[in-house]
Amino acid sequence: MTASLSSVVDHSALKVNQTGIIATVLVAFIGSAFYRPLLVLIPLLAVVLLVGTFAPQLALFKQIYFKVLKPRGIVKPRVVPDRPEPHNFAQGLGGVFLAISSVFLLPLPVVGLALALLVAVLAFINVAFGYCVGCQIYFQLGRAGLIKA
Repeated sequence: MTASLSSVVDHSALKVNQTGIIATVLVAFIGSAFYRPLLVLIPLLAVVLLVGTFAPQLALFKQIYFKVLKPRGIVKPRVVPDRPEPHNFAQGLGGVFLAISSVFLLPLPVVGLALALLVAVLAFINVAFGYCVGCQIYFQLGRAGLIKA
């Protein structure tokens, strides 16, 4: 799949979003060892990601990038020819996994935290290596004819 010439994505916004996901999950994971109520960050993050998936203008971490970090020159834009749909799908998938994680946090906290850490690890892989597993799933589902990709 190639990106349309008229479609561009600011990859810096994606990186800030992924970094926010990683940081939030790590604060919840590590912090909950000392203060259990920090686990509430996991369901809140799920809501943030799902709301941002269906209403991209409300994507919290991307808005921090566009309204704070980019205007102040803290993070430089990196706009490249790309399609936003696979990245949006990946964010939604992360939100779904965090929602499932949230369901397990009280009865089986090990399972809930493991799922949340999986989301953080996949976000880290994207930040560090530029490989988006959620985007790959999006394209594979499109190839299989299960979604219009």
